[in-house]
Amino acid sequence: MTNRTTDNDSDVLFDESRRVRQEDTIQILNKHYKFVKERLLTYQSPATGLFPRVDDPKSVETHVRDNVYCAVALWALRQAYKRIDSDLGRSYELGQSAVKCMRGILYCWMRQCQKIEDFKSNQIPENAIYSKFHLHTGDPLDGTPEYGHLQLDAVSLYLLYMVQMIDSKLQLVYTTEEVSFIQNLVYYIERTYRTPDFGMWERGSKYNNGSPELHASSIGLTKAALEAMNGFNVFGIEGTNWSVIYVDIDAHNRNRTIFETLLPRESSSKNTDAALLCVVGFPAFSMHDNFLVEKTVCKCVRKLRGRYGFKRFLRDGAFTVLEDTSRKYYHPSEIKIDRNNGAHVLPHIPIDQATPMVNFDGIECEWPIWFVYMIINGIFLNKREQVEEYKQALESILMKDSKGEIYMPHYYYVPRDYLEDERKTPGSTEKRPMPGEVRHLWDQAVYAICQMMLDDVLKVAELDPIRRYLRPSERPKPNQRYSAFQGYVSDLAVQVVLVSESVRLQQLLATYGIRTQTPHQIEPIQIWPPSELVKAYSYLGASPKLGLTGRPLRPIGVLGTSKIYKIMGKTVLCYPITFEISDFYMSQDMHLLLDDIKSDLVFLSKCWKLHGRPIYVLLIREEMARGENAMNMLTMLAAFKHGEFENMRLQVGRLQSMISSGCIEHLDFLDTEDLKELQFVAYADDDTKSFLYKSLTDVSQIVLMPSEESPSSFRDFEKHSTQELTALTADCDSVEVMSNLLFVIRQREGPNFRLTDGTYVDNQIEKLTRHAAKTRKWSVVRLCSSALSKVVDSLAPSLAGLLVKGRHITIGVFGKSEYEISEPIRPNEAKEILYSYCFPYEPQEAVLQQEMIIHLATYCYTEPQLFDGILKVRLGWFVQAMKIELQNRFMDLPVHSLFSLSPYEVKQLIYYVLTCNQAEAETRTIYQKRILDGALNRVPLDFYECVWHILERTPGGIKCGANFLPQQPTLYDMTMYELKFSLKVEEMLSRIALPEYRQIVVELFMVASMILRRNPELQFADQLDIEKVIMEAFELYAKDNGLKPSADMMPFYSLPAIGKNGTVAYLARACFNSLLTGDILKQSVSNESCRLS
Repeated sequence: MTNRTTDNDSDVLFDESRRVRQEDTIQILNKHYKFVKERLLTYQSPATGLFPRVDDPKSVETHVRDNVYCAVALWALRQAYKRIDSDLGRSYELGQSAVKCMRGILYCWMRQCQKIEDFKSNQIPENAIYSKFHLHTGDPLDGTPEYGHLQLDAVSLYLLYMVQMIDSKLQLVYTTEEVSFIQNLVYYIERTYRTPDFGMWERGSKYNNGSPELHASSIGLTKAALEAMNGFNVFGIEGTNWSVIYVDIDAHNRNRTIFETLLPRESSSKNTDAALLCVVGFPAFSMHDNFLVEKTVCKCVRKLRGRYGFKRFLRDGAFTVLEDTSRKYYHPSEIKIDRNNGAHVLPHIPIDQATPMVNFDGIECEWPIWFVYMIINGIFLNKREQVEEYKQALESILMKDSKGEIYMPHYYYVPRDYLEDERKTPGSTEKRPMPGEVRHLWDQAVYAICQMMLDDVLKVAELDPIRRYLRPSERPKPNQRYSAFQGYVSDLAVQVVLVSESVRLQQLLATYGIRTQTPHQIEPIQIWPPSELVKAYSYLGASPKLGLTGRPLRPIGVLGTSKIYKIMGKTVLCYPITFEISDFYMSQDMHLLLDDIKSDLVFLSKCWKLHGRPIYVLLIREEMARGENAMNMLTMLAAFKHGEFENMRLQVGRLQSMISSGCIEHLDFLDTEDLKELQFVAYADDDTKSFLYKSLTDVSQIVLMPSEESPSSFRDFEKHSTQELTALTADCDSVEVMSNLLFVIRQREGPNFRLTDGTYVDNQIEKLTRHAAKTRKWSVVRLCSSALSKVVDSLAPSLAGLLVKGRHITIGVFGKSEYEISEPIRPNEAKEILYSYCFPYEPQEAVLQQEMIIHLATYCYTEPQLFDGILKVRLGWFVQAMKIELQNRFMDLPVHSLFSLSPYEVKQLIYYVLTCNQAEAETRTIYQKRILDGALNRVPLDFYECVWHILERTPGGIKCGANFLPQQPTLYDMTMYELKFSLKVEEMLSRIALPEYRQIVVELFMVASMILRRNPELQFADQLDIEKVIMEAFELYAKDNGLKPSADMMPFYSLPAIGKNGTVAYLARACFNSLLTGDILKQSVSNESCRLS
């Protein structure tokens, strides 16, 4: 009896304690509800559900990003209220208010469907959907070109939180048309990795000159949104099959790799940016590499943190007292130098009213909101010390308004009277909060979320229901019907299915122990060409009502073709685009095809991030089993059977046994009445080809035309009349001569000219191209292909791949004008550049440089270390380097011309050119090394920093031939580690005519920097004339060796760099002579202080 009483008392005490705790929780929640009601809900438009940017009742300007955060704050409090029984209807109210806001944004965007459609084909700012609207009508605001509406991070943030809210059982999407529109928003952001935008601060580059750039923060948010959207049903748990959103896994991979490449940078002009804090942490959690996250965050803290918050980025002029608010953009070019007192002013404008970037250095505003993000990130990561540190920092800068209520200012700025003090001693002055008591709702929303988490009424799992903060492998298992991300798998096995084109080929391969399947033996599973999969996806997201088409007709990458598809009751696999028969001649080089197969498998093993194993369909055609390539193919296939190949795990077997472990994707959007008659063409057995060989080593019986002595170039025929040339084609039995004849005729008369046999010249050139490819006459193939203006399929993506890896590309012939590509371009633009800058001088280079772009992009992705020190890839100069190496009897190839090499041999030569100076350092001459590094534009890793240090000590700037790099405004507009400065230096060097001379220029810069570092009291009196110093160094060399000065500097180029009589010694002597010129310097600097060591 006593025990029972004790138990009852214990239950009563427990119930009482729980009741007290619940009452405390309710009181805390009510406090937060009051805050949200007064600071956010009061300003929500009853018509659109949108929030203004600030809490001014007169404000009608609303921004997408601000609205998403306001909706998140309401939703977060709704999540917290869901845990208590009696919430007085507040949970529902808050949830519906968030829904109204998110649907308000959707309403505004759905009125811009034409922009979405245009942007899918042309990603330019003019086609961007608006990101600023009228609060009450939803009409776009600021439609002028000056405002940066292209903010891909805002669209990605919206999609990310749409998934979060729907997952928490809110209903945001109502109709089929809205599902289609959201799918098109996914298409809108998929190419963020190659689309320069204006970023989180709506300004683009830090120079605020209206130019967008690639932002790591935008790409990171896109990566997060794509991962969240993939396979997600936007109707929620009540959804049907056709309300699922699909993501291009290859587009996601490109965003992921470029994001990882950019970090810890933000962009080419911003070495770091506070925006990265909300990408590697809350709300995106786009990166789970702890080292890279820590490196990025530490860089932000080290460079941007202040007493009152974080600077957005260095030299940010926004809201400083020096910013000229009367105009949209800054004009750094207006700056000039006052040599009398060293001041840097604008014409007729006092220095404190000038607006170049220099004036903002050290006086940037500090933004308290980033303290809040650091607190939230600390809570997610369970870093108590970080939470406490930033909590105290935040509390010390909160303000009270006229009503005595605490609020967080939007920013703190340096008062005009303290500008110089702050520049001299950063952080020493008292900054002031934003004038007035106007609050920005983005600040208040994030602050509200932070306070809820600090009060422990909002848990991390409630703020992040889809568990973005966890690694992909640790997140809840998704619906197995659709593909889902799982992150890196250390022991991934790539499954390989060998499919023979025909039964006869299968039987022949079997005699060599290679077991394959034919398409017929795989049935009922179908093998599709990737073009059919593109066709199927073209219906995804299509909406005639909205004027929206489906997925753009872009190729499906190797990741996408490695999934198993369930389409209209069929089980389908696709062979990769590698096996597509292309119009471009590269696909006819079987050796290159085998190399591409290896590259595909390596790529899959490194980049596959989905649940299940990839299945690679290796389609074996009869062309692959002919001649000298047959044994290479057999060797590769035999190696596959061992389960290990070039450090990859492979599993080769029958397709039927691999289905259960594969990655399955159901394309349910095709299961509709409208599409039930849709037909797709599967790949079938092909036993119709003539089988002209009995074994794999027999070459197909092709009659080779005898080649007589002929003119070496089409230019030798240009003096003949068209009638004479046409007559020659009738009796020509040489492939080389025929190609030259047809080329000249085509250039003169056009594609529709008829030859003597009545055929069109273009048809004859096409026929000759195919024949020349079979006989491996690649010089003829390239000439004919350039005559037909052919373009390789993946040219634009490869260019984009090089660009996003930080390499600029120039197209043109060595010694002629060049075109620099600094941002992604469309295929037709690339074609126009190639045939404008290459074709008139060397027609075959118009296609050769396309091959080079493809191979260079591959190497830049797979072996990025090959490009260390190469910022600008000048294709014409690269071609020159390849020709030089051929002259050195590279690999003993019996070739007479670079254009005679097969595409595979070109790829091998490119690799050799990139590596031979290191791999064969002991066997190469000094001159060979110099000319190759010069042609590759390769520089030491700290080269640009050295040029910066020289420029700091050279008031008159640096002159290199006709190019000039001024000290100002260069030093004031840029920073040492900025990509734009490096490109400025490359621009100065771009007009040097000889690779070996360029390399001597690079050596001079390194020598001059070393001298100046070791002699801090020295500086150049006025201008550093590079040519003058090098010429003086050459004259010193000629004098020491008893040579007469001449124009031939070959002996100087052949000198070793180091040593008593090396180039460094002569360059250093000439550099000292230049440093010691000028009366003032001679008086203040003694010879004893000048030293190299």
